[in-house]
Amino acid sequence: MIGKLAGRIDYRGADHVLIDVRGVGYVVHVSERTLAALPGVGEAVALYTDLLVREDLLQLFGFTTLVEKEWHRLLMGVQGIGAKASMAILGTLGPDGVSRAIALEDWASVKAAPGVGPKIAQRVVLELKGKAPAMMAMSGAAPLSEGGDDVIEPLAAAPVQSSNASAQAEALSALGNLGYGPGEAASAVAEAAGANDGAETSVLIREALKRLAPKG
Repeated sequence: MIGKLAGRIDYRGADHVLIDVRGVGYVVHVSERTLAALPGVGEAVALYTDLLVREDLLQLFGFTTLVEKEWHRLLMGVQGIGAKASMAILGTLGPDGVSRAIALEDWASVKAAPGVGPKIAQRVVLELKGKAPAMMAMSGAAPLSEGGDDVIEPLAAAPVQSSNASAQAEALSALGNLGYGPGEAASAVAEAAGANDGAETSVLIREALKRLAPKG
């Protein structure tokens, strides 16, 4: 299994790049969002990769973070979601956006990805909502960096993932330490992050606790 590649970009296509790794060229398919964040031809790059193996096909898919790669693996496990649909969802929402949409059971955001219908979007939320808390916590990890010039630039922020991922992960951990269940904590943090763009951990915890407080 090829889990990571580090080399230089020889070519940029519409949905893939050709990476030269010590004289061997690898075609790596990436989402639109990831492609926009990658450096130009001739520049160093490093990507986590996932290899799709079929009887008549071998395809490599590339990701800038482990959480993006893990969401791809999880999405591919949902009936009706193939590699193309998974990359479309990640390209539309970004990995943190996927975490947030699924934590909030917001299937309409998932449906916004090209080629994803309402039934498939609802199935994604239903089957993966239990995975969202762990993935939100995982989002606090730093992007892949090998030192030197093998560095991936951070992805440009999108409205659906504008809050600091590390702060969300820390807030989720804090709520867990207070005894809240992963599901309810993830939903509260996602709501707090959506209402408080770029908020620090303490703000997210406070706002999430307001949402978790008993009503009435």
